[in-house]
Formats: sequence, structure tokens, C-alpha cells
Amino acid sequence: MIRFIITALFVILFLILSIPLLIVEWIIGKFNPPLKDRSSLAIVNWAFRMVLRLSGVSVTYIGEDRIPKDTPVLYVGNHRSYFDIVMTYVRVPRTTGYISKVEFLKIPLLSNWMKNLHCLFLDRSDLKAGMKTILAAIEEIKNGVSICIFPEGTRNRTDAPLLEFHAGSLKIAEKAQCPIVPMTIANAEQIFEAHSPCIRKTKVIIEYGEPIETKNLDRTQQKALTSQVVARISETYEKNMKLLSGENK
Repeated sequence: MIRFIITALFVILFLILSIPLLIVEWIIGKFNPPLKDRSSLAIVNWAFRMVLRLSGVSVTYIGEDRIPKDTPVLYVGNHRSYFDIVMTYVRVPRTTGYISKVEFLKIPLLSNWMKNLHCLFLDRSDLKAGMKTILAAIEEIKNGVSICIFPEGTRNRTDAPLLEFHAGSLKIAEKAQCPIVPMTIANAEQIFEAHSPCIRKTKVIIEYGEPIETKNLDRTQQKALTSQVVARISETYEKNMKLLSGENK
């Protein structure tokens, strides 16, 4: 419980004390948007690293060398914890926007930083608004910003490696003609969700898979794309959970 209190206090203090930084970032963005992207990324990465340190989370990253450095990508990951965003964002090699629930727009200051980082807000109850978000994600990738999506649409609280992917989640990569990077997160729910409101010292493995190209796919390959990504993430999840189980024996 102490870790939760300390971490929560840090997040609240950061958001309040960062108000002057948000103003500075807004001014920078008026004159030099690329500089604003880089500085916002650095500031938020620092805050996220502090959150991980205060939470006692130890993350092993595998396959970072597989992430293309010369082109934006669509990260596609499984989702079991709020910490998924924190743990993955601290390692992105370029500006990356996350597709989040529209409810995050209601959180002051946090939503401002998310907008600075090119995050997009998806309302799954409104098909028209949802389509606009998907089109915005495609445009972001074409402009050089990577996008991360958790196609399950919510945190997985079951024993299954993955929930069913929402239809059309991978269309972003197909339309933007960018690589898909499968991103598998193992054991994240043990940080917080498995025993909320306590935060516990936890070992997590995050593995990035080989990129999957989406250019010039025929109709058969397009239909098989989702099942291909699901299979890769599921297999990697099972493998890394076994590794973690072995460490705990």
C-alpha cells in the first residue's frame, strides 16, 4: 500500500508542477513542433521512469533491436495493466502516440501531456468518431509518428493470453503501409491489477517481435494478418510466462 501512495503522490505532484512546462511546450510548439515532440517525450519518459522506480518494477526488454529505426511503425500489444503504457513508453525510439479510451480526455493535465505526445482518443461507442480516430492514426504514421494500439480494447482480466481483437484495429498499418511490431507484455497484472490497490515489486518481460510488413498484401494475406499477430503474441506470452515462473521457483 505504501508503494501505491508514494507512486500516486508522485504522479499528482508531477502533473501539478508540470503546468509551467506545459505552457513552455505550447510556446515551443508554435515555433518548432519537432522540438516540442522531442522535449515532451523526454519529460514524460523521465516521469515514467520515476514511476517504475518508485513502484519497484523490474522489466526485461527483449528484441528492441528488431524495431525499425528509420520508419514509423504500428505497435500492437496485449493489455493487462495500466503499467503497460508506462513500461513500453520509456523505450520508444521516436515520438509515439498511444490510442487510448476517450475517457482520458476528462483528466486534466494528463490529457494535455497525452495530446503533446500525439496520443489519440477512441470512443468505441461512436462508430463515426472511432473512424475519425483511425484515420487520424493513419495520418500520424504518414507524418513520421509511430502509433501503439492495444486491440483488445480493455485490460484482459482472464487467464487467456489475449482477448479477441476489435475488428479493423490493424487497418491502420495496412492503410499507412507501415510495419507492425508485435509487442508482448508478460506478468504486468501482478504489479497492480491482481491485488489492487497495492503495488507490488514485480518482474515483467516485454518482447518485441519481428516486424510484419503490410505493403502490397494480397486479399488472403490481409485476412490472415490479425490471426498472424495474435498467434505471435500468444506464443511469446506463454513462453515468457514460463520463463518468469521458472525464476520464481
